[in-house]
Amino acid sequence: MPKGYWVAHVDVDDPQAYEAYRAANAAPFAEYGAKFLVRGAPQEQREGQCRQRTVVIEFDSYEKAVACYESAGYQAAKALRDPVSTGDLIIVEGYDG
Repeated sequence: MPKGYWVAHVDVDDPQAYEAYRAANAAPFAEYGAKFLVRGAPQEQREGQCRQRTVVIEFDSYEKAVACYESAGYQAAKALRDPVSTGDLIIVEGYDG
């Protein structure tokens, strides 16, 4: 079964307030087995447009990735993130070739 991934590009307007989101997302990420592969590491933009931070999170399946996003726990964390950041997030199924 292919894994699922969140790929997010985020601009953080208030880093201190963003910490509340990071603390709040820990429980739903643990519940759904999230594993950070990239978490705001240094990056080089080579083409197109990009935001300040890139985050890639791996889940055991696409279904778990979607379920985590839709969970009450993550939606509560997201409510803390939305006022202090702007982002783009996709959930994508991994290649199982």
